[in-house]
Amino acid sequence: QVQLVESGGGLVQPGDSLTLSCAATAVFFSTYTMAWFRQAPGKERGFVAAISWNSGTKYADSVKGRFTISRDNAKNTVYLQINSLKPEDTAIYYCAAKKYGSTLAVGLSSYDYWGQGTQVTVSA
Repeated sequence: QVQLVESGGGLVQPGDSLTLSCAATAVFFSTYTMAWFRQAPGKERGFVAAISWNSGTKYADSVKGRFTISRDNAKNTVYLQINSLKPEDTAIYYCAAKKYGSTLAVGLSSYDYWGQGTQVTVSA
């Protein structure tokens, strides 16, 4: 069973930067496509960014230029760096893993494993 544990969330001010981490207990982590999703209060969970096994990346249009997804296969960890945080970035951020295929999927149903989420609150 694969477990994903997110960390790094918190209360930050507008304009700050933050790096979220997702540690995976998975033997074949290096072969998985990994992604970040987020769910703001009262809204559905939506795609943020994905990274393939060979570090190809895809971003939601709303976060391009501010968010960077990366991975360290030696540490079984995927990261999400967020710059110039805005109040509208306030959400629970979830890590997800897709076992098969290198497609950088944006749909929730494409992912096999999910973390519990980490809260990011952007407020002055």
